[in-house]
Amino acid sequence: MTFTNEAEFEKALIKVLRDKGWGEHDVIKNPTEEQLLENWAKILFENNKSIDRLNNTPLTHSEMQQILEQINILKTPLKLNSFINGRTVSITRDNEEDKLHYGKEISLKIYDRAEIAAGQSRYQIVQQPIFKTKSKILNDRRGDLMLLINGMPVIHIELKKSGVPVSQAYNQIEKYSREGLFTGLFSLVQVFVAMEPEESVYFANPGMDGKFNKDYYFHWADKWNDPINEWKKVTSDLLSIPMAHQLIGYYTVADDADGVLKVMRSYQYYAANAISDKIKKTNWKDKNSLGGYIWHTTGSGKTMTSFKSAQLIANSKDADKVIFLMDRIELGTQSLQEYRAFADASDDVQATENTGVLVTKLKSNDPANTLIVTSIQKMSNINSEEDGLNSKDIELISNKRIVFIVDEAHRSTFGDMLIAIKDTFTNAIFFGFTGTPIQDENQKKDNTTATVFGDELHRYSIADGIRDKNVLGFDPYKILTYKDKDLRKAVALQESKSKNEIEALSDEKKKKVFNKFMTEIKMAGYIDASGKYIKGIEDFVSKAQYERIEHQNQVTDDILDNWITLSQNFKFHAIFATSSIPEAIEYYRLLKVKIQEKNLNLKFTALFDSNIDNDDGAKSAFKEDGIVEIMEDYNKRYEQDFSLKIFSKFKKDIASRLAHKKPYNYIEKNPEKQIDLLIVVDQMLTGFDSKWINTLYLDKVLKYETIIQAFSRTNRLFGADKPFGTIRYYRYPHTMEENINKAVKLYSGDKPLGLFADRLENNLKKLNRLYDEISELFENAKIENFEKLPDDLSERAEFAKLFKKFNETLEASKIQGFKWSELEYKFEEPKPKRVVKLDIDENTYLILVQRYKELPSSSGSGGNIDIPFEIEGYITEIDTDKIDTDFMNSRFDKYRKIIDSGDTVEIEKTLNELHKSFATLSQEEQKYANIFIHDIQNGDIQIDSNKTFREYVAQYQANAENSQIMKLVELFGLDNEKLKEMINSNVTESNINDYGRFDDLKNSVDKEKAKAYFEEIEGCKLPIPRVNIKVHNLLKEFILGGGYELKS
Repeated sequence: MTFTNEAEFEKALIKVLRDKGWGEHDVIKNPTEEQLLENWAKILFENNKSIDRLNNTPLTHSEMQQILEQINILKTPLKLNSFINGRTVSITRDNEEDKLHYGKEISLKIYDRAEIAAGQSRYQIVQQPIFKTKSKILNDRRGDLMLLINGMPVIHIELKKSGVPVSQAYNQIEKYSREGLFTGLFSLVQVFVAMEPEESVYFANPGMDGKFNKDYYFHWADKWNDPINEWKKVTSDLLSIPMAHQLIGYYTVADDADGVLKVMRSYQYYAANAISDKIKKTNWKDKNSLGGYIWHTTGSGKTMTSFKSAQLIANSKDADKVIFLMDRIELGTQSLQEYRAFADASDDVQATENTGVLVTKLKSNDPANTLIVTSIQKMSNINSEEDGLNSKDIELISNKRIVFIVDEAHRSTFGDMLIAIKDTFTNAIFFGFTGTPIQDENQKKDNTTATVFGDELHRYSIADGIRDKNVLGFDPYKILTYKDKDLRKAVALQESKSKNEIEALSDEKKKKVFNKFMTEIKMAGYIDASGKYIKGIEDFVSKAQYERIEHQNQVTDDILDNWITLSQNFKFHAIFATSSIPEAIEYYRLLKVKIQEKNLNLKFTALFDSNIDNDDGAKSAFKEDGIVEIMEDYNKRYEQDFSLKIFSKFKKDIASRLAHKKPYNYIEKNPEKQIDLLIVVDQMLTGFDSKWINTLYLDKVLKYETIIQAFSRTNRLFGADKPFGTIRYYRYPHTMEENINKAVKLYSGDKPLGLFADRLENNLKKLNRLYDEISELFENAKIENFEKLPDDLSERAEFAKLFKKFNETLEASKIQGFKWSELEYKFEEPKPKRVVKLDIDENTYLILVQRYKELPSSSGSGGNIDIPFEIEGYITEIDTDKIDTDFMNSRFDKYRKIIDSGDTVEIEKTLNELHKSFATLSQEEQKYANIFIHDIQNGDIQIDSNKTFREYVAQYQANAENSQIMKLVELFGLDNEKLKEMINSNVTESNINDYGRFDDLKNSVDKEKAKAYFEEIEGCKLPIPRVNIKVHNLLKEFILGGGYELKS
């Protein structure tokens, strides 16, 4: 449905909201803050009449001011979330009519997240609330819609008509916030929704002092992660009751660690709900431990999702204990901190310092001990340790309803530990969270994640995460430390049992084998069409080949020679994964020498399993000497005093430095204290999160889930300096390439598009294309050599958009090896060889940078484009949607002014510019834009200079839709208002006849007119029953499709 003005859209939205749980009370129109306070006072009185609260005596103005003062003190949405969800508020009664409580403190119930569409919950719509501005100079503002729960404004909605991008709606919200409108009672707003008919985003209120971040403006999606944008569907799914009530009560998270209010993404909601629903349906007598698993990619906020799952279960009283089971002890500490940060005042998250504490909390009936965080290692030893469970304890605990939520469910859950836990807690139900579930292709001990945990409950794959820009893509490089031809020749001689080529070619048998390996066999093995594995050259290469110093020299040289570029001059850190502990130690010692030789101040250390097996003789001694050397170097560099006795603290210190976490939160300001490179074997390749890691060096062969887990150490969002995670792999490189492709296919849900970043060749070509567009923009504005900015504001904004894209691509290119000193690059793989030359030099680029810096000061005071242009090592995110609209309107203005000039060449040129801008329109809008242009050319329309091009397109589209409706009304003689109401309502196939509305519409049809219409179309006589069927089908299709062109 097209809306040519906001008032129509507002009216239609209110209608749908009232049908979706907000219709019990009248719409409150144009209220001030004072009037909304009075409304809240009435609701508080209705909900707290009892003798122990208000004693049937209304609240006074000053009592409401007491509540408002508490809101003003709390101030931030973060703290006010706890206020709203704290259920009650206290006041001191000053109403003398309340003889019982006068002068005493009483507690008032304000909101109960469990009372959804029931009990005392009240849902109201506010239309056009009046905001008093903080400045006498500024006029009062009016918002579009607010949604009140129990009188409290918790959701604010800003609307824009058809053809206006949603960015203008959220920019307006940001502007209102900057002007201080969301204060006082309005500071209770928890969630903002910006909406136009074809797109909607929602986001948490960051508060007046907070920062609006577009990375956290979310599109709602369905459970298959396909974005939902159409306004009626968004309203029905996100803003309906009970969902809106749950959104405020359960799916907002006051994160004390980050100091911000967060709102959950759609996939997090579906996952938490799926687990909660599963528990509700569980028959605890069945002893079925399989709850299911959540497949959410690494970096998508699994900890928050698992916490919400646990909280929903605990609050619903559907289980007695919810135990969050971590894979490792140090991660248990990290997650315990995150859990406590997410919890509100009513939630207690219990740690388990030792087995005795764990047993006590498991046996406890205290509600405070419902949520427990512990490690899988500690839980699996609960029977064997001295202060562990005894038979009486087991009997006591077996009567409790226990839920286990297992993080990183792809790892140690396939060993004996989970089996031991399941054997101990026979009545418990287990859920797994993983970014890389074990599947049939990579079974462990003949099991998959599904056989261990049950069915997949929800999926959000790495492909979904990259598409939604929640995580970064990867830029992997296959580095050959040996030439393919040399390896191929060595294997051919080995397999033909020849000492040299002359011997191999002098014997027919040997010659046949030699030539087969030299020409036929691929470098990497593969599975053929019959399912048989065909060996490749690398399958004949022994592991010892990659343990040679020649290989290690090549690897370390590659790391050090590319260090400055890849680390962005030591800003980012890297992990170097090796194949074994002896090799990790060898690499550590080799790097020490090479770093000195190259005079590179690279700070590095190594981390691996510290257990010493004394039965292993020389190997144990080598390992022990290596650990001692590494720890002594670490202690000296970082002024620490770690030893093998406290190795776990050493490990935590490394993790904290690498992640810039407490006590190293701002370590980037003191680079000497950073770790630039960490050498590992298996540690830190799963579960460890740090946005400061941007590169992974791999000298080991990985498969399936271990590839995705390891790669994902590099894919946390950071900014323009980190456009992707870089991977460089060295060992059995062709085999690893095959393994990477298999892993991507398995874990991207067959949607690998976008997983890998564009390579340098494509990025250079993209830079040339963008430079051409920038050049054309200045040329069309009659500006030579970029000597000044265009006068037209929309042209400046278009330049800002293009230059932002140019800089993003330039940043990626620099990391991939581009330097301004070299403008021409040769690419040899894959063949044929290619050369790409960049068309812009550094001097021209710096001129464009200067022009970009001039944008804020040159925009003028009367401009309507409000974009924060700035350059600080990256280009600020800008409002590209608004730019596209304004650019299109400006091209139309130019065309309108020149159309009567008679200059056919200039008219054609301007029209071409206008047509180029059509790409930003939908296919439907493009159709009406072209019709409009044709009408101008034919002289069929008088242009109104006060109307923008987008307004004309929206008008044409609306007229077409209205003409379709009027045509149907005329042909069938049906009720015009009933038809329009159904089209504007949230009608689906399942609810089309709610309240008999579709039957009413059909009954208004003139049967004779309908009969005549269908007989003319069909070319034959039709009986009335068949006409009725045709009427039913046509009307249904017309309403569900939002109208279409009828045959005549």
